[in-house]
Parts: sequence; C-alpha cells; structure tokens
Amino acid sequence: MPESRPHKTTANRIARKYRVEYNQGAGVDIETSQVAVEVEPAESMSDAMRQLQGYRKRVYIAGTSQDAVDKALEATEGTTVGVMDSQGNIVKPSTRKKG
Repeated sequence: MPESRPHKTTANRIARKYRVEYNQGAGVDIETSQVAVEVEPAESMSDAMRQLQGYRKRVYIAGTSQDAVDKALEATEGTTVGVMDSQGNIVKPSTRKKG
C-alpha cells in the first residue's frame, strides 16, 4: 500500500521533534533509545498495535487525524500503549517500562 501524504507529514514532524530520522522501512516509524512511535491513519489502526509488540520502551501510536487519534485511544484502552496526535503531542501517556 503506498504511503499517504498525512502519514509521511506526521511521521516526519514527529521524527524532527525527537531529532531522529523517520524509518520508512519495516518496523516502527520513529525510534529513539526511549520511545517507539508508529504513525497510523484511522483505517489501519489494528496494524499499529501489532507493530509495537515486543518493544521494551515507551510506545505510542500517533494518529494522522483527530479521527485516527480517537480510534487509537479506543484501541489502546487498558494497554500500556500511549497515543500522540499528529503534532507529536502526547494525548495518552505510555505506561510501558523499559525492560
């Protein structure tokens, strides 16, 4: 599936915020020593949870729109996965501890 413009814009914006490169290949979109972020539009939210499995650091789903953020909040309810908006602002903190 080709990458959407909102996905690329959001991923690049958040990567800049964390001073890292956006990873366009396999794996999470943005990764630092402290955080892993998967950027997702509303229609593929279930993919994000799968992508973040196994990370032993704070993990976030960043929604590309308000609709995506709402879906991410639904999908992460009761989990250690946090949620960011398309600007990289934390809407729901990740409670996953570094392992």
